[in-house]
This record gives sequence, C-alpha cells and structure tokens, in this order.
Amino acid sequence: MFFKQIESGGDRNYAYLIACEETKEGALVDPSPDPLKVIKVVNKEEVEIKYIINTHSHFDHSGGNDYFRRIEMGKPVTFINCGEDTKITDGLVLNLGKLILEFIHTPGHTADSICIKVKNKLITGDTLFVGKIGGTYSEEDARMEFESLKKIMKLPPDTEVWPGHNYGIKPSSSIGFELTSNPFIKRLSNFNEFLWLKKNWIQYKYEHGIK
Repeated sequence: MFFKQIESGGDRNYAYLIACEETKEGALVDPSPDPLKVIKVVNKEEVEIKYIINTHSHFDHSGGNDYFRRIEMGKPVTFINCGEDTKITDGLVLNLGKLILEFIHTPGHTADSICIKVKNKLITGDTLFVGKIGGTYSEEDARMEFESLKKIMKLPPDTEVWPGHNYGIKPSSSIGFELTSNPFIKRLSNFNEFLWLKKNWIQYKYEHGIK
C-alpha cells in the first residue's frame, strides 16, 4: 500500500493519497485547499485516481473537488460524500485495487463526517485530531460527536490516527495514544464532563499549556 499525508495549505490542512501499489489505483482524501500540491504527488507517483473522498463537506476539505472535475483524470472518478455525488453509509466497503476502504459514519463536527479505515490506518478528518477533537456547534452536535468518538475508540489500540489538520503535537498518532493522552477521550465515560471540557476548552488549554 502507498499512503501519503500531504500538507495542503489552508489552516494546516492535510490531504491524503492512498494507492494500491500493484494496480496503481488510488484515492484522494480531502484534496483541498491547495489541490495543486496534491496533484503533484499524484503525478510523481503515477497513480490513477479512482475515488475522491471528503471526510466532510466543509469547504477546506471539499473545495478541491471542482479542480479535479475540470482536469483530465483518465478513467471516470467517483466523488464520495462531497454533497452532490455518491454518499456513503456507515459500514460501506469499497475496493481500491487490492486494498479495502472501510467507511465509518462519525457525525458531530458535521452531520456528514466520516472516517476512512484502510488496513491499520484511520483517516479521521475533523472528528479526531492528535490530542484534540473537532469543534461542534450545539449540545446535540456534541452528543453525536461523543458517540462517534466512542465508536472509533473501540478499534485496536495500534490503529494509526491520521487527522484532517496538523493541530496536535505530531502529525499522526494511534488509538492507544489518544486513549491515554487526549483529555476529551478520557471523558468518554461521562457526557457532562465531555461537554464541560468543550465549553471550557480555551481556559483548559491555557491552564495545561496546550497550544
């Protein structure tokens, strides 16, 4: 498997290129805000893009879709979860050459948020960052995010976590690392404590020296 995390501009955004090394079929995840940085990697690796996937519909993750619609991509490309083409369902599985992409619906940050699992790697978008989690806009959203995080924390501890932004102390982590170090994940047994931390996150970061 070829797996590449790409710094794609914006607010420390990450895009991802996943490809089957045998067939050269590839998938781009969140190819925004600067799709040119992403296409340079695609061309260098000579990957044939089969899917373009958005972890959620916010523009800094989906805005590059139009660029890839305009350029010649060879075979037809399927756009997934971008608000106008193919929508995913929880548990959906897609073949990418000899690889299998598994989709987990993780609403909270947005209603359409998803995580993508391929082998032992989990692309989490804005659901989970290294040591932090995605923002929400209401108590109802926070409750959905709480349940979504509990779902993905059931994955094996050695599952690698690859977030949608470089907001943490390192570019990636693991489920095990988040279980032991992420203050939000430590509160997944009590929603009121989880919600309190979301409401008081700025002060908590200041008191604990978190950037």
